[in-house]
Amino acid sequence: MNFIEAKIEEEASRGGIRSFAAIYRINRKSKVKYWAIGIFALLFIILFLPWTQNISARGDVTTLRQEQRPQQLNTIIPGKVAKWFVKEGDYVKEGDTIMHLSEIKDDYFDPNLLNRTKEQLTAKEMSVENYRGKAGTADVQMDALTQARALKISQIENKIRQQRMKVQADSMDMIAANNDYSIATKQFTRQKNMYDSGLVSLTQLEQRNMSFQNATAKKTSAEIKFLNAKQELGILQLELNGTVQDYNEKISKASGDKFQSLSQIATGQADIAKLQNQYMNYDIRSKLYYITAPQSGQVVKAKKAGIGEILKEGEMIVEIVPDHIQYAVEIFVKPVDLPLLDKGQKVRFMFDGFPAIVFSGWPQASYGTFGGVVTAIESSVSDNGKFRVLVAEDPRDRNWPPELKMGTGASGFALLKDVPVWYELWRNINGFPPEYYKNTAASTGKENKK
Repeated sequence: MNFIEAKIEEEASRGGIRSFAAIYRINRKSKVKYWAIGIFALLFIILFLPWTQNISARGDVTTLRQEQRPQQLNTIIPGKVAKWFVKEGDYVKEGDTIMHLSEIKDDYFDPNLLNRTKEQLTAKEMSVENYRGKAGTADVQMDALTQARALKISQIENKIRQQRMKVQADSMDMIAANNDYSIATKQFTRQKNMYDSGLVSLTQLEQRNMSFQNATAKKTSAEIKFLNAKQELGILQLELNGTVQDYNEKISKASGDKFQSLSQIATGQADIAKLQNQYMNYDIRSKLYYITAPQSGQVVKAKKAGIGEILKEGEMIVEIVPDHIQYAVEIFVKPVDLPLLDKGQKVRFMFDGFPAIVFSGWPQASYGTFGGVVTAIESSVSDNGKFRVLVAEDPRDRNWPPELKMGTGASGFALLKDVPVWYELWRNINGFPPEYYKNTAASTGKENKK
């Protein structure tokens, strides 16, 4: 019994030692330290790998040019829907007819409105031509009156010269008659004295008296002729003044008729311009009844549904989404990140609906992202308190997917400076901003401008 019990105790002690060794691995060497060293070495190496700093922002797909964005098609004139030529979802080309409107204003109901306006315009043009002819006739009339006035004045001036010569001749006759009268008076006085003295006969006295009476008559006749000649000269002067005044009045009347015609011409030309403007307005309005597509694209968002509905002036009819679009992404960045952006800076995008694997710090290791270039940075803050930045497709990167649609969401991150991973960790722990630097090409261009 003692031997058996001793064997049992010996075997029990051996089994306990083996179990203890199996549980606590006393006789085995551990490799944990090697794994720990390897992991720490790998992490240490990773700390010195390059990391691309970036700014993340959210945005939507839009277009780089305004005319490529969805555009409202509005009616210029009010009208009633007469016929639809397209339906929502149709693709139209530039110039295709969208809708036909009919007139609702009574001022334009006349189907012959253009022809009647054209007739008014033609009549007014003929009236202006007639007034031009009348003005030309007035010019001819004034020339004729001017020539007649000159001729009449020349005739009267010739008469005046003749009358002045006659006045001069009558003046000489009057002087001669006065001399004869003076002599006859003296002779008669002497003859009368001699008769009173009885030296001559009564017959001789009567003869001398007859001579005296004849001299007196001649003197009176010469004076009358001289006065008549002077009066005739005055009448001719008055006739000259009257003729000048009469012809001036006729010329003034003809000139007034000419200027009246010119005034009518000016008024007619103003009416012609007004009618031409009215005619062109009617003509353009008649072409606005058919509303056409300003550019190629898809018709969406029709505001009017049926025939006979009234459209107000400037009211939206449909919206056209252009089919040729130069896509861009509008992102909104915080004011604190705005100084870190510049034109020409690279941006990477993930578009909603397009799978991607992204390592923001290692863009070269990312899959499914697309490249972009900053083209515009707005100087005014948006309503959301951020600044709007437009990013276009990078021509040196792979093309953006053709399936993109307007308004598709996009997540972008602008690439900044390359720094070690440890520096990026240290910067984020301390809350420091990313490294700030300008694009080399942009900086060089600014320096050259300066």
